[in-house]
Amino acid sequence: MVLSLRLHNLLSPTFRPKPASVSNASLSPPNPSLSFLFSPLPRLPLRTSHSLTIKATSSSSPSSPTTVADQQGIKINLVPTKPIEGQKTGTSGLRKKVKVFQQDNYLANWIQALFNSLPPEDYKNGLLVLGGDGRYFNREAAQIIIKIAAGNGVGKILVGKEGILSTPAVSAANGGFIMSASHNPGGPDYDWGIKFNYSSGQPAPESITDKIYGNTLSISEIKIADIADVDLSTLGVIKYGNFSVEVVDPVSDYLELLENVFDFQLIKSLLQLEFRFLFDAMHAVTGAYAKPIFVDKLGASPDSISNGVPLEDFGHGHPDPNLTYAKDLVNILYSENGPDFGAASDGDGDRNMILGRGFFVTPSDSVAIIAANAQEAIPYFRSGPKGLARSMPTSGALDRVAEKLNLPFFEVPTGWKFFGNLMDAGKLSICGEESFGTGSDHIREKDGIWAVLAWLSIIAYRNKDKKPGEKLVSVSDVVKEHWATYGRNFFSRYDYEECESAGANKMVDYLRELISSSKPGDKYGNYVLQFADDFTYTDPVDGSVVSKQGVRFVFTDGSRIIYRLSGTGSAGATVRIYIEQYEPDASKHDADAQTALKPLIDLALSVSKLKDFTGREKPTVIT
Repeated sequence: MVLSLRLHNLLSPTFRPKPASVSNASLSPPNPSLSFLFSPLPRLPLRTSHSLTIKATSSSSPSSPTTVADQQGIKINLVPTKPIEGQKTGTSGLRKKVKVFQQDNYLANWIQALFNSLPPEDYKNGLLVLGGDGRYFNREAAQIIIKIAAGNGVGKILVGKEGILSTPAVSAANGGFIMSASHNPGGPDYDWGIKFNYSSGQPAPESITDKIYGNTLSISEIKIADIADVDLSTLGVIKYGNFSVEVVDPVSDYLELLENVFDFQLIKSLLQLEFRFLFDAMHAVTGAYAKPIFVDKLGASPDSISNGVPLEDFGHGHPDPNLTYAKDLVNILYSENGPDFGAASDGDGDRNMILGRGFFVTPSDSVAIIAANAQEAIPYFRSGPKGLARSMPTSGALDRVAEKLNLPFFEVPTGWKFFGNLMDAGKLSICGEESFGTGSDHIREKDGIWAVLAWLSIIAYRNKDKKPGEKLVSVSDVVKEHWATYGRNFFSRYDYEECESAGANKMVDYLRELISSSKPGDKYGNYVLQFADDFTYTDPVDGSVVSKQGVRFVFTDGSRIIYRLSGTGSAGATVRIYIEQYEPDASKHDADAQTALKPLIDLALSVSKLKDFTGREKPTVIT
């Protein structure tokens, strides 16, 4: 697939290259007219770097790098290399343990394979964005990516200060390299990842990632510029011949976009009432965004930001915003005098968790409630959403909103890239995944801070006529009102992380054999089968087809059991089981989800023989 836009046109006007007249390897300050946009950014704590070099390797006799002259005015070294196994991307890029990426040429091979997969006219003399979540190894990786980009003829790299740019911010700039393993832990013994967003900012589709993988199997040479490491701690432009790197503030343009989506004054008015708000940045990338947005712009108290400094190991935490890994936030919200509203975001800032006082909003409910309230509460949707979509395992709560609002609705496989085509075709405005991902067509990625602002907008709109001292409409009030209108979809997901891959794959094979012999009307305990299949998706825009996206058992009462192997981990296999049951009776809506779903959960574990295949007796995470 050829990129629909040239890479030098990928960015919004404020991100496009500016004329420069500085000399080779010199530093110039940012454009003075934009100086007001640049705000201080928390520095990542310094530590001893792992020394990385690109080494000549060959399957035949040893050879040395060759140096060639380049039109960029810099030396380009052609470094022999050989293929490295295991570089096929998953749902969201290439993710492995840090030590794997630190192997000779491991990252360099993948980056060069990416350039080998794109038509030269799509990047030659063009501009690419580079950023990441601040995790361990990002600094070294950034230097490798910059030098290989220069070696392949890219004209300019735009990189966030300290290498920081959230995934939504990169998508807002219409794409580039994202250094992140998302919600997975960071540090020398943990995870690292790289992915490429292209065109209008969406994750590269399988047509691109398959080419990259194919080229990793045949790569023989890395093109790398002979330039010094770039100082990523100082804003400004550094030039090397005709190639340049601009270090930019990671917040300003993304914040400007959000101000065009939401009514910041409306949200600010809520925070001026007796409304207590707490945001947990989990020592991840949104720590760089939280103070400028929530405190400086919206007037929240500085102590409303928790874990607000990005750290390379996320403070020894697991930056996954769910009930297990954001336990401190959950405990605060469930305390006797907890805040009115709590939220968290993940490693790279694209996921979110929403809480009220003593109340958890499931991601499936969250996207449905945002969609139901968007037109009245969020200016960007003043004309109404164009369409709604969810990933297949996400509960059917959003379906009911689409039906009531008479909007087009789409069910896609897990993976945000499947929403991009629908957005580009003007068919989709709001979408979400049960894996704590929510977003809209303002960018082509899920967006954690966007989801938090959407919820604050809804609460603010419901309380816009309240006077100080009056009882406020709460998060739980909004959710329960939604259930009363649409019914409640009880939903839970059981994660079994880092299972032995062989056992997990055997379990899925067994389930596929089971559905092949199943037929409507089969009895599963007290449930009657409507259909069972392995989800296949045909893109309504380009006709592309993807299969084997999750084994589904759908019953006549609307209940569902779904089994998938996740593609977002870095080791072993993560088995995910999704359980859903619809309840129209409002008198039963306050039941605990685990209690309401227990018969279905027991059935899911029995049908799959999960313990037999994986040896696991308990899930790692329950949401």
